[in-house]
Amino acid sequence: MKTALIQFDTLWEDKQANLEYIQDKILNLPDAINLVVLPEMFTTGFTMNPEIVAEEEQGDTLQIIQKLALDKQTAITGSWVVKEENNYYNRLFFVFPDGSYQTYNKRHLFTLAGEEKIYKPGNEKLIVSYKGWNICLLVCYDLRFPVYSRIVNQNYDVLIYVASWPDRRIDAWNALLKARAIENMSYVVAVNRCGIDPNGVEYSGHSQVIDFMGKHIVKPLIDEQIYITDLEKNPLQTARQKFAFLNDADDFELK
Repeated sequence: MKTALIQFDTLWEDKQANLEYIQDKILNLPDAINLVVLPEMFTTGFTMNPEIVAEEEQGDTLQIIQKLALDKQTAITGSWVVKEENNYYNRLFFVFPDGSYQTYNKRHLFTLAGEEKIYKPGNEKLIVSYKGWNICLLVCYDLRFPVYSRIVNQNYDVLIYVASWPDRRIDAWNALLKARAIENMSYVVAVNRCGIDPNGVEYSGHSQVIDFMGKHIVKPLIDEQIYITDLEKNPLQTARQKFAFLNDADDFELK
C-alpha cells in the first residue's frame, strides 16, 4: 500500500490557505498513491476556538477532500473541527477514492490544553477495510493509552495516528509509537505537524512509519516534507504466524 505522509506547518486558523496548500501537494503527488495521511486539525492547527473554524460534517473541507480523493484515486485521512447538534468534535475522516467516507471522533481529549472543556469525546473505535488492509485510525493523545489501541483478534494491520504533538514531548511520541507497533505487531503510520503556532508551541514533526517488530521504515521526518513509502502485507502476516505473540495476549473489556 503506497502511503504518502504530508508533514507541514499548519497556518493558524486559516482554513482556506491550508486547504489550498493540501490541494497543491496532493494533486502533485505521483500516480498510484493508495493513501494520503495528514496531521490532526490540518485545516486550522490545534485550536481551542472551534466557534470560528468549525463546519458541518459535509462542509467545504469534506467536499474538497472528496474531490481530491476522486481526482487522484487515493484514500485521504486527517482530522478537522466539526460542529454537530451544538457540540464540537475533533473528527478524523477516512475518505475513500470513490468519495465515500468513515469518521472517528477523538476519544482521549487533551486535558492539559482544556480540550475536554470544548470538544465532545468519541466512544467508538474506527477500523476501516481498504485494499485488503484493516486500518485502525486514532488521533494524537490517544497514543498515550495503550489499552484503547490494543489489537483484538488481529483485527487490524495498520495503526494510524494523526497528531499535533509538541516538540517538548517529542521523546514520548517517538517511544510510544514504537511501543504501539511492537505490542500490537502492527505497522504504525504517524503524521505530525511542524512549525510554531501563535501560542508559542513548537512542533518538530517526527512523522514516521514503524514496522511490526519496531523497526523504522521511515525515520522521524524534520521540517515540511512529503514522504512516500510502500507497506507490504506478506512480511506482516509471516511475522505474526512465526512469532505468534498476539496469541498470548490478555483478554480485557474496554469500558
